[in-house]
Amino acid sequence: MARSLTTSVSAFALTAALAMASFHASAQDSLTVVSWGGAYGAAQKKHVIDPYQKDSGVKVLFEDYSGGVAEIKAQVESGNIQWDVVDFEVIDLERACSEGLLEEIPRDILPPGVDGTPAEQDFIPEALASECAIGNIVWSVVFAYNERTIGGTKAATLTDFFDTAKIPGKRALRKRPQVNLEWALIADGVPPAEVYEVLATPEGQQRAFDKLATLKKDIVWFDSWSQAPQLLNDGGAVLVQSANGRFYDAIRQEKKPFVIVWDGHVYDLDAWAIVKGSPKKDLALKFIAYATGSKPLAGMPDVAYGPTRKSSTPLMDQTAAPHLPTAHLDKGIQAGSEFWADHGEALGEKFNEWLLN
Repeated sequence: MARSLTTSVSAFALTAALAMASFHASAQDSLTVVSWGGAYGAAQKKHVIDPYQKDSGVKVLFEDYSGGVAEIKAQVESGNIQWDVVDFEVIDLERACSEGLLEEIPRDILPPGVDGTPAEQDFIPEALASECAIGNIVWSVVFAYNERTIGGTKAATLTDFFDTAKIPGKRALRKRPQVNLEWALIADGVPPAEVYEVLATPEGQQRAFDKLATLKKDIVWFDSWSQAPQLLNDGGAVLVQSANGRFYDAIRQEKKPFVIVWDGHVYDLDAWAIVKGSPKKDLALKFIAYATGSKPLAGMPDVAYGPTRKSSTPLMDQTAAPHLPTAHLDKGIQAGSEFWADHGEALGEKFNEWLLN
């Protein structure tokens, strides 16, 4: 056993050394990497971007976007590729992959874990489910309230989120159908396990929009997760939807009196992908191999996002464990990436029409 472990560690060291040599051979290059900004972006800069630039000599242009596939689709169809690597929500990933907007990522680029575990055994299965991406975090869409503005009745369920008689005040939601339609059905009594089955039918879609309409005059729409904590802090809304890490960071770093509600949360993965036609595909593959290594991923619990490698767990801040989505899976549902790949475009159009009515 000792010999086997030594051999594995030596093999990992050799792989790492060869990778570093390859990185420095491209020191004159630059790469445009796009992610989500905010606390998550700050954690990525600290644990991924800055170390990668130091180790490789490659300059990274680290930019923000607000999600979806429209910008990537426009770049690919015009042949004017501005981004190389994109951090995708898996709920959008399957659609982008099926529409040919992303490059395939071979699994043999991935190094073993720091403990020598082969990559395909080290990653959780969902992280390697798409041929177009490598999963890097598990995160969730939740809602939260501010202890100072909520009033006497505290929210505990998605039903409370939709009940403005019980808890008066504005609700803040990201302006897209994903998650909002799932939440509407759950709040309307659909069992979580049946949400996507119901939402796949015209009747189920109408039911979801009808339930969402009960909140319509009380909704504050936003485009980026970065806006959510500010809305909750300033009193722009009494109940606010966001990625769990945005609230966790505000609670931990800024001592905000926010309370996260996990009931009905929709958990998902984020994954690194390469825009189809990127002239820097080879360099992008090296970046993704580095960014999904055990040590970089171990930094993501800084903002309460779970790493997708098992070997990252012993390296991470253990105080974050109770705040990770994986500690609350029994209260939520997994985002239906296949559902949204099939229905995203049509429901996006219906959602936009609904907003105008």
